[in-house]
Amino acid sequence: MTDFAAAAGNLKLFSGEWWLRFAVGVGVALLIAIIASWVVHHYVRRYRRRASASGDDPAGRRRRRLATAVGLAGGLIIVIAWSIVVLSLVSFFGVALGPLIASAGIAGLAIGFGAQQLVADTISGLFLVLEGQFDVGDTVQLETDGGVISGTVERLSLRATAVREFDGTLSTVANGLIQITRNKTRGWGRAIVDLRIALDEDADRVRDLIEALLRDLVAVEPYASGLREQPKVLGVTQLTENAQVIRVTAETEPSKRVDVERAMRQAIAAKLNAEGIRRPPPYPPGPAPGSGIA
Repeated sequence: MTDFAAAAGNLKLFSGEWWLRFAVGVGVALLIAIIASWVVHHYVRRYRRRASASGDDPAGRRRRRLATAVGLAGGLIIVIAWSIVVLSLVSFFGVALGPLIASAGIAGLAIGFGAQQLVADTISGLFLVLEGQFDVGDTVQLETDGGVISGTVERLSLRATAVREFDGTLSTVANGLIQITRNKTRGWGRAIVDLRIALDEDADRVRDLIEALLRDLVAVEPYASGLREQPKVLGVTQLTENAQVIRVTAETEPSKRVDVERAMRQAIAAKLNAEGIRRPPPYPPGPAPGSGIA
C-alpha cells in the first residue's frame, strides 16, 4: 500500500494510467470483501439454524458452540476484509498511511478514555465466550441493569448479546450490563406440578391415581423424549386453611421442562376430574373478598 502512495504522487489523479495501476487492486480488494461478507453471513445463518433446531444431547451442544464460534470468527473476518478495502482506497488516493496510522493511534487512545463502557462490554463478552456461559441457541434468563431478559440467544458478539424473548421481541443487551446468567439449556431441568385438593380427600388414593397415570404416560410424547427419569409424587407438601397440596416432580431434558410440566398438569387435572376428586373452593369458607360483609 505504501508503494501505491509513492506512485500516486507521480501520476495525475483519474488519468488513464492512474486507473490502470490502482483501480484493479482496489477492485479486487472490494470484490474479496463483498464475497467474504456474503460467505460469512451465509454460513453464520446456516449454523444458527442448526443450533436452534438442535437438542440437549452432546451433539446439540456442540452445534450451538460451533454456531457461536462461527459467528465470532465471521464478524472478525468481515472487519478485517473491509478494513483492507478502506486502507486500499486511502492509499489509492495517495494518502500516506504512516502519519494516518499514528494519528489514529492517538485518536484511539483519546476515544478509549471516553469509551470505558465499550471496553467493559468487550472484556465481559470475551469471558462469556471463554467460560462458555451460553451459546447461540441456548435458552437463558439474563439479569441486567435494565431488568430481566428471558428467551433464546440468537446472536452473540464480544460487545452484545441478542435474545429472542418468548413473545417474539428481540432484545439486545451489552455484555457489560449482564449481572447474572441463568442457562436453562444445560444439564437437566425439573418439572414441578402442585395440585390442590380438598382437605377431606384421601391423599394416599390421589397419590396412587397419579402414579398409575404417570406410569402409563412415560412412553408417549412429550414424556418419552423429555424425561430423564420416572416422575415422582412427593405427597402432601403443604396444608392451607381449605386445601392440601400434593407435589409431583420430574427430572427432564432442560429444553423440554416446560412441555413436560404443561402436559403433566393437563393429564393429571383430567384424571382427577374423571375420578371425582374434589378441589378446594377458591376462597376459605366465609364471605368472598370484596363482598362488603364483615
